Amino acid sequence: MKSDKIVLSGMRPTGKLHLGNFHGALKNWVALQDKYNCYFFVADLHSLTTAYDHTENLAANSEAMLIDGLTAGLDPQKCTIFIQSDVPQVSELNTLLGMITPLGWLLRNPTYKEQIQELLKQKYAGQLDEKSLGEKLSSIAGDEDISSFGFLGYPVLMATDILIQQAAYVPVGKDQTAHLEIARDLARRFAEVYGEQVFTEPEPLYTNVARVPGIDGRKMSKSYHNTITLGEDIDSVRKKVMAMFTDPNKKKANDPANPEGCVVFAFHQIYNPNAAKRCEECKAGAIGCVACKKELFALMEPELKAFSERRKTFENDKAQLDKIVAEGRERAAANAAKTLAAVKKTMRLVK
Repeated sequence: MKSDKIVLSGMRPTGKLHLGNFHGALKNWVALQDKYNCYFFVADLHSLTTAYDHTENLAANSEAMLIDGLTAGLDPQKCTIFIQSDVPQVSELNTLLGMITPLGWLLRNPTYKEQIQELLKQKYAGQLDEKSLGEKLSSIAGDEDISSFGFLGYPVLMATDILIQQAAYVPVGKDQTAHLEIARDLARRFAEVYGEQVFTEPEPLYTNVARVPGIDGRKMSKSYHNTITLGEDIDSVRKKVMAMFTDPNKKKANDPANPEGCVVFAFHQIYNPNAAKRCEECKAGAIGCVACKKELFALMEPELKAFSERRKTFENDKAQLDKIVAEGRERAAANAAKTLAAVKKTMRLVK
C-alpha cells in the first residue's frame, strides 16, 4: 500500500540529463513514486547560485529535464512534478528562514568549501599556474563572481525546498546524509525561537546509487565533457564507448588486467547481468578491451534506442508538457501555501 508520507527530491536543470543522472537518481524516483507521495522538482533557482550570469538556456534546460524525467517513467498521476521557481512560496520561506540562520552554519559547511574549490578549478583550468591557483583556493571566498550571497546561502534554499513541502524523507546516498542536517537544524531552531514545531524533520531515505563514471574515468559531469546524454545519437554513443578508459597496463588483448577502476567494467556492472564473469575473464586476460567495449555497447544500445523513441513523444507534444507543469505547479503551491501560512502565523507576521 502506498504511504502518504512525502518524499522530495530535485535536480538542477543543465540541459538533457546523462546516464549518471539516470542511474543515480531518475530510476530511483520512478520506483519511489509507487511507494510514497512524491514531489520531484526542477531546481532552476539553485542553478542561479553558480550560474546567475548564464541564464540564456535556463528555461529550455528546465523543459529538457522535464522531458527526460517523463521519458524515464515519472508519471504525473503518481507524483507531483514541478519547476521550483513556479512556486513563489519557496522564495518567501527562503527569506524567512535566512533571517534565523546563523552565518557560522553556512561558513562551516564543508560542501560550500568543496564546491568553491571545484568551481575555481574549473574556471581557471589552464589559465593559472599551480601556485596561483593554490593561493585562490586558500581563501574561502576565492572569487567574487563565485562566492555570492546566493551561493553561500544555497543550503538554506535547499532546506526550504524540503521543509515547505513537509517532506518526511529525502533520497540520498549514504555519503550525503550531511546535506540534510541544515534542514533538520533549521526545523529545530525555528521551534526554539518561536515556540512551535511547524516543520517535519526530514529523514534520509538511503538509496543504492549505481556508480556511473564519465568516459574518462572522472565523475560524469557536463563540465568535464565526459558524459553520455539521454537521447544522444546512437553513433555518438558508440564512439564514446569505444573511447572509454581501460586499464593502462593492459597492452595486448590477452594480457591480464585489473577491472577495478576500468570505466568499461563499471558500465558492465550496470548493463551486464554476467558482470562477475566478465570480471574474472578480464583478470585472466581472456578478452581484449576492444571486444569488451563492443559487447558493452551491444548491451546498452536497446535501452538507449528505446529511450530516444519515447522521448520524441514528449518533445512533440508541447500542450501535454504545459498541462503537466501547470498541474504540478498547482499541487506544489497549494501544499507550500499551507506551510507558509503556519510559519507566518507562528512568527506573528499575521494575526
